[in-house]
Formats: sequence, C-alpha cells, structure tokens
Amino acid sequence: MKKSYYRRAVFITLKDYRSIFIFVTVLFMMGIIFGAVIVNSLSLIQKEDLFYYLSQFFGELKQGRVSASGEMFFYSVKENAKYFILMWILGISIIGLPIILILLFIKGIVIGFTVGFLVNQAGWHGFLLAAVSVLPQNIILVPLTILLASCAVIICIKMIRRQFFKTGREPLKPLFMQYTFFLIATIGGVIVAGLIEAFLSPGFMKLVIDGFN
Repeated sequence: MKKSYYRRAVFITLKDYRSIFIFVTVLFMMGIIFGAVIVNSLSLIQKEDLFYYLSQFFGELKQGRVSASGEMFFYSVKENAKYFILMWILGISIIGLPIILILLFIKGIVIGFTVGFLVNQAGWHGFLLAAVSVLPQNIILVPLTILLASCAVIICIKMIRRQFFKTGREPLKPLFMQYTFFLIATIGGVIVAGLIEAFLSPGFMKLVIDGFN
C-alpha cells in the first residue's frame, strides 16, 4: 500500500509541476554545455598542466596503483550524499531556492567540463574514456539530481507562497514526507552509483587505456 501511495504521489507531482522539471532539466543541460565551452577558454599552459595530472592518473590506473576500490566507494558515496543532503536541506529553507539552482548548474558544469576536456585533449580516445569513466555512475546520479532539485524547488516555492503571499494553504506535511522519502531513495541510488564508480568504471577505464597502445 505504501509503495503504491508513493508511486501515485510521485506521478501526480510530476504531472502538476511539469514546467519546473523542464526548467531544472534545461538549467542542468545549460551547465553541461557551459562546462564544455569553458574548456575552449583555457590557455594552452592550463590545458597542458591539467592533461599532465590526468596522464599521471591514467598511468597509475594502468599499473594498478590507484586507491583501493573500497576507499573510492566510500569517498564517492560520502561526497554525493553530502551534495544531495545539502540540496534537501536547502529545499526546506525559504532562502534556499537560488542556491539550489546554483548547485545544480555547477554540477552540470563539472560534468560538461570533464567530458569536454577529455574529448578536447584526446579526441576519440577521450570520448571513450568519458563514456566509461563519467557515464556509468551518472546514468543514475543525473536523473536523481534533476528529480531531487525539482522537488526542492517545489518545496521552496510552496513555502515562499505560504510565508509571503499567504497562498497555498494545503498542508505541507504530506509533501514533506514524500520529499524525505525521496531523499532516502536517492541515497540508495548514490550507493549503487558508488559501487559502479569504484568497482566497474576503473576496470572499463583500464581496458580503454590499454587499447590505446
């Protein structure tokens, strides 16, 4: 019963606030594009420095000298969980709306810059590296980011309307419970993404790097 209730609640939320989900998705995509564009604005020296450190990492990965998978897993889960929890907290604060959007945009920039830099420096090989190092875990993380950010924006807007415009008198408790439930589900997704990033992606990356030679 509870599962069907939450599924129905999520469906209704998606339907009623479609414009917000679209806006959040477009903003995130703009961040990715902006991140990719930033790569072209870097000077040659900056690109060479970044590629030097990247090459060192690839060399260590090839020789099996990178951090243990367990350490990578806990680091990935910790960092992503902190990001999502921060976004959740901002969602229940009236002043959190602009910060949520900034965090979302920055997340897009990071992904766009990473992929753009790899492609810019290594061409087709860089694209393959991006596909195996960035894509696998982000298949899970990106939708969760967009959904949680959208829910946070919805909560913020409802609180602002309630506080300053004296509208939207519907009870916030059911929506807050759904919001909290979704955060818990999101953390579950973060754990799965961490497993992929720590135990699958390095192996794929090693195969691609070995294939360069």
